[in-house]
Amino acid sequence: MQQSEIVICPHCATANRVPAARLGEDPQCGKCGQKLFGGKPVTLDAAGFDRMMRLGTLPLLVDFWAEWCGPCKMMAPQFEAAAAMLEPHIRLAKIDIERESAIAARYGIQSIPTVALFRNGREVARQAGLVDRAALVRWVQALL
Repeated sequence: MQQSEIVICPHCATANRVPAARLGEDPQCGKCGQKLFGGKPVTLDAAGFDRMMRLGTLPLLVDFWAEWCGPCKMMAPQFEAAAAMLEPHIRLAKIDIERESAIAARYGIQSIPTVALFRNGREVARQAGLVDRAALVRWVQALL
């Protein structure tokens, strides 16, 4: 039996079953036809985050940030560059803690930026503070 992943479409939130061996072949959503991966982090609201956690099978790396946070703005291009390196085997997402304060509270996010890695619906690890692309990629790869 071929292993597959459940990938949540960042455009329409449909769960798509993708053979693991074909993740790198630029898969498209079966419902809306858009690409499942764009080489950039996806912005999640509470419903999108919960859907990815509940149904998605890819590890999820989340950048918890806020618009007013200087270090968060400095880290944003590093996180985006990491997405280009880690996708399609890891989904990268951003959550604005001002808009989604309930998620930040649920996970006890006390400083930003904070990146947290989730797998199988559970937090695996987190790191607070500014992290460059190379260090972030090494950290994630070491955890998986």
